[in-house]
Amino acid sequence: MNQHNILPFYMSYPMPMYYDREDALMRDLEYLQQMYPAEAKKYQKRIAEMLDKMDYDGSVIYDEYPDKWMLYKLGQDICGILKSEEKETGPDGDCAMLEEKWEWLGDMIQLLLFYEIYKRRHNRRRTYLKF
Repeated sequence: MNQHNILPFYMSYPMPMYYDREDALMRDLEYLQQMYPAEAKKYQKRIAEMLDKMDYDGSVIYDEYPDKWMLYKLGQDICGILKSEEKETGPDGDCAMLEEKWEWLGDMIQLLLFYEIYKRRHNRRRTYLKF
């Protein structure tokens, strides 16, 4: 019998490559994120920059069960910062129309914030599991 054709028991059955599927999923999500409308991309990039400052061990974004009101307040703070930055650049148009725009834009910013937090929590969790 040829000794070179014998496989160890753990190699005889194909194991699912869990991390390959996760990497493919993350690549797919990031690809779809690149197809966001221009305004959503702009806000998503700025939200990611703001969350970079909160990305440390013990941060509230990594709590096991983040507080709903804290995340809402964080979203409102980010929305206020973005609104003030946009006013500084000198937007054209009616003030009432801008306020109407920010009503629905606040919801979009909340969603972008939650998605960015999810991505960071997921990536951090994965780094602890890999070895």
